[in-house]
Amino acid sequence: MKKLVEAVLENLSTKEVFLFRVTCGSCGTEYGNKPIRFSKAEMPPTTQSKQIIYDALYEQEFGEARRIAIRNAAEHMNYCPICKRLVCNQCFLICDDLDMCKQCAADLEQQGNPVLVSFLEAK
Repeated sequence: MKKLVEAVLENLSTKEVFLFRVTCGSCGTEYGNKPIRFSKAEMPPTTQSKQIIYDALYEQEFGEARRIAIRNAAEHMNYCPICKRLVCNQCFLICDDLDMCKQCAADLEQQGNPVLVSFLEAK
């Protein structure tokens, strides 16, 4: 699932903040991570050497923020085996034979409960 999320993850980061988003392929709801500030955002480099160091640090922090965003987004998304889209937990149904998105379930006349509801009922 993480590989699928990684493929559709949008990078909205700036030089100061790391921010990523995934959009449900069915309802269009956007799921984003909480913005994470770059540790040196308020400290502009004063020398070329510091710029090189900050650039390397930015890459490291960007990579970690991206991994966190992918992991968090994967908790909200599901892969529909019928239409091959990533959809959110509210648009993905737990069905008797095969779990699928709401749209495919309606097209195939299947019944089910959204993952979100099923998860909450299990608690």
